[in-house]
Amino acid sequence: MDIAEFRKRGKEMVDYIADYLENIEKRNVYPDVEPGYLRALIPEVAPDEPETYEDVVKDIERVIMPGVTHWHSPYFYAYFPCANSFPALLADMLSGGIGCIGFSWAASPACTELETVVLDWLGKMLKLPDEFLAGTEGRGGGVIQPRKLYYYGY
Repeated sequence: MDIAEFRKRGKEMVDYIADYLENIEKRNVYPDVEPGYLRALIPEVAPDEPETYEDVVKDIERVIMPGVTHWHSPYFYAYFPCANSFPALLADMLSGGIGCIGFSWAASPACTELETVVLDWLGKMLKLPDEFLAGTEGRGGGVIQPRKLYYYGY
């Protein structure tokens, strides 16, 4: 796939996701499949040649979707759907496109610093003491320490 096809297919995938979410209530919430259902629907060995993009998308509906629990369906009451807003989906696209692994400051300063700033926002919303915040003289930015939270009455 070259950059021109990526642009085209990316727009198609956004449309697929939008159509999926717009019509999710028409799907069975819980899959009606048995363990091992998928193996019978795909080749036993990896293909020597790639499938076309169109065939891959057809396989999503034919092979994958029958085994999906549609967590964001308005008829699925077992769990609260979160982290699936349109802005979150766009952020996932950007994150995947950048492809950075933010496990340390050296690996990705922007990831680490954004994480500490946003977690400070959360700490302030929860009215945590300054020592829990990274952007203060405290030793924040690490793990939440339950004993200290208890000590402070949280």
